[in-house]
Amino acid sequence: MSKIRILFVCMGNICRSPTAEGVFAALLAKNNMTEHFRIDSAGTHAYHTGDAPDLRAQKAARNRGVEIKHIRARIINNRDFEEFDHILVMDEENFTHVDGICPDEHKHKVAYLLDYAPHFDTREVPDPYYGGSYGFDRVLDMAEAAAEGLLQTLQRNRQGG
Repeated sequence: MSKIRILFVCMGNICRSPTAEGVFAALLAKNNMTEHFRIDSAGTHAYHTGDAPDLRAQKAARNRGVEIKHIRARIINNRDFEEFDHILVMDEENFTHVDGICPDEHKHKVAYLLDYAPHFDTREVPDPYYGGSYGFDRVLDMAEAAAEGLLQTLQRNRQGG
């Protein structure tokens, strides 16, 4: 069985997308499913290439038992559209950017992360970078809900239901 490949995308790849990657990785580990997936994160802009996630994002994640300090920021590239099955963006700006560079044959792979957490009244994960610690906790709340919904959806699809 081939691995399901998922890429999480935000603007700088130091807050939202590494948080989503870390949360989903932790969920996979908890369910003994890590070997069935390949996950990564990337940014639409190269502001922080090579940097670890924002220290506030690391702290908020660590407080929930999720470790993200090993992740390094990178920019999305053309190869990602070939290599990943799902490219999940955090907000409309990310969607517009990714959709604009995505080859037509891969556009079906691009979606909002919060499409998997429809109980939220938004499709956008807000950028916490310029705010306080509450924003990072909010991102975690959204990422956790979306991770659960994403995993359930993928399991249903694998089982043909």
